[in-house]
Amino acid sequence: MEEYGYEYHFPTGLIIFALVIQIFLIVAMWKVYTKAGQPGWACIIPIYNIYIMTKIAGKPGWWVLMFFLPFVNFVFFIWLINMISKSFGKDEGFTVGLVLLGIIFWPILGFGSARYLGPYGDPVAFQAAQNPQFDFEKH
Repeated sequence: MEEYGYEYHFPTGLIIFALVIQIFLIVAMWKVYTKAGQPGWACIIPIYNIYIMTKIAGKPGWWVLMFFLPFVNFVFFIWLINMISKSFGKDEGFTVGLVLLGIIFWPILGFGSARYLGPYGDPVAFQAAQNPQFDFEKH
């Protein structure tokens, strides 16, 4: 760019602002993980953080593999976020917030009054989902 008589400088303030926002979001996610009884540092380790999110949501660890499949990963991502939302006693509206406005809703989940209720947010429903029985098995 020097040959045209001007020099381009990336704004340092923008870089600092982006770093502050990223650190804030990491701290918020760290709080979400610790509220769920998981190690907070796991939120900064790529791929392992998804595995820990599956544990928080009560889903099997093999779900991590689904995140490597194009298009399928979107479905599993939204499903996983919905299960995390329910695990903290929130509804589908909060799930939409986590997916579309994560910069606002993850801090609400981490710093707010939400408590981890267990996978699905209902331990009885979670156990029922883990041990499915058909009608003929109940008799």
